[in-house]
Amino acid sequence: MSDVDIKALVFDVFGTVVDWRTSIAQEASILLGKKGFDLDWLKFAELWRAKYQPAMERVRTGNRGFVRLDILHMENLMEVLEKFSVGGLSSAELENLNKAWHRLQPWPDSVSGLKRLKNKFIIGTMSNGNVALMVNMAKHSDLPWDVILGAEPAQAYKPDPKTYLTGVEWLGLKPDEVLMCAAHNNDLLAAKAQGLKTAFIARPTEYGENQSVDIKAEHKFDYISTDMNLSLIHICRCRRIERCRSRWSPYH
Repeated sequence: MSDVDIKALVFDVFGTVVDWRTSIAQEASILLGKKGFDLDWLKFAELWRAKYQPAMERVRTGNRGFVRLDILHMENLMEVLEKFSVGGLSSAELENLNKAWHRLQPWPDSVSGLKRLKNKFIIGTMSNGNVALMVNMAKHSDLPWDVILGAEPAQAYKPDPKTYLTGVEWLGLKPDEVLMCAAHNNDLLAAKAQGLKTAFIARPTEYGENQSVDIKAEHKFDYISTDMNLSLIHICRCRRIERCRSRWSPYH
C-alpha cells in the first residue's frame, strides 16, 4: 500500500491521544477529595467511562435525538455519583467535575508526535467528543489540531458511517486520502468500511494493567504503531535517512 496519497490524518482522541482513565481519576480525587470523599478513584473513572457507549447507543439507535457528549457525560456522572453515594455538590461543582473530560492529559508521545505529523499533513480529531470539549482539551494539553471533526459536526456518533464521511467531506478529500488513527479495532473497522485508510496505535494500558481488549491490532490495517514519535517517520517517507526506520510499519 502506498501512502503517497494520504493528505490528512484524523485521530480518535479518548484513549488514543489522551489517557482518560488516569486523568479522570486524578481530577475526581482532587475535586471530590476537597469535599471529604475518599473513593477508589480509578474505579470511579472506569464506571463513568463504562456508561459512555450505552449512552451513545440510545442516540445511534434512534431512541434519542443527537445531543453533545457533554450532556451525556453529565447524565452519566449523576448516576456514578449516586452509585458511590456522593452528594451535596453544587451546580458549579458538578459542572467543574464534568469538565474534567475537557482537561485530559495526553500520552507521553502524543504531543510531540502530532506536532511533527502536522508539518506534513492536515491533522484533526475524529472523536465522539463535542467541539467545545475537543477545543478546550487541545488548549489544555497543547494538542495542535488543524481541525475538529467527529460526532458533533456530523450529528452522529461513531461508528456511524456518517461520522467518518462527514469529516472526509468537510476536508474536501476522498476517503482513501484520509488516514484514521485509533487504538480501538472496532473504530478502525468502521472507518475502513467507508474507504478510509487505517492505523492502529497500541495503547495496551488504556484500561489499566489488566486490559483485555484492544491490546493489539486484530485485523488487517494499513499501519500499526506503538509510539507516535517513531511511527510518523515511515508515513512521512523519509527515504534519505536510514535512522528513519520505525515501529510504524505497513501491515503485512
